Amino acid sequence: MKRSQSNPDSISTSALSSWLRHWKWMQILVHVISGVCLLAFLFPFISRGQKDRRIQKWSQKLLKIFHIQLRVIGAEKLPSSHYLLASNHISWLDIHVINAFKPVRFVAKLEVRGWPVFGWMAEQLGTVFIRRDSARHARQVVDQMAEVLRVESVCIFPEGTSTSGESVLPFKPNLFEAAIIAPAPVLAIAIAYRSKSTGLRSDAPAFIGDMGLLESMSNVIANRDIEVHLSLMEPYLIGNPNNPDRKELALHCQEAISKTL
Repeated sequence: MKRSQSNPDSISTSALSSWLRHWKWMQILVHVISGVCLLAFLFPFISRGQKDRRIQKWSQKLLKIFHIQLRVIGAEKLPSSHYLLASNHISWLDIHVINAFKPVRFVAKLEVRGWPVFGWMAEQLGTVFIRRDSARHARQVVDQMAEVLRVESVCIFPEGTSTSGESVLPFKPNLFEAAIIAPAPVLAIAIAYRSKSTGLRSDAPAFIGDMGLLESMSNVIANRDIEVHLSLMEPYLIGNPNNPDRKELALHCQEAISKTL
């Protein structure tokens, strides 16, 4: 009986693929440690502008490690003053994608604070955490956001959860109140992850259901064909006689992003 023989090409390809995955995880670990060191030992002593530049470079390097290419459409629409960004939400990567373009403060669900390392980093970066099941807490966050918006820009994910990116869930209007109180212009920004080779939507970065952070990161590592598109809409200016209410602002941003996607 003939002994079955393994294909040496398939063995070498498998070994190479395994080596690349391990190398990629090592790069991520080193990069995260460098971020922790920056936050712990440098950030307490530098200005806001210097922090933003460091955040932007760190986020750009993270996307490079994951082999994700960033494309920004409509960057010229950013106001010169502080603003509220309203974005659809697909992945834990969304925050780093936006920071790679223009660092801002974020509002995130309270569960993010409990993530290993990344939760601590988010807290050190000034993330505002919100309990999704508490209207009273949301009211406190709105007042806190309004204070921040007077001196810094803030980004919210009004869907309240992440999706596959195929469609946009209804935007919850509560946090839009902060832009009216501040007042600050509101910009809708659409995030879309696509295949670089086909241009079609990519599911690899989607962080949905019961998926864990490490599982999601592994999915992104396994897919080296991702590009992310950030599309900025025209700013909605607050402070004119025909001020919208928060529901109108939420619907305006939701529809603008849906049309873009």
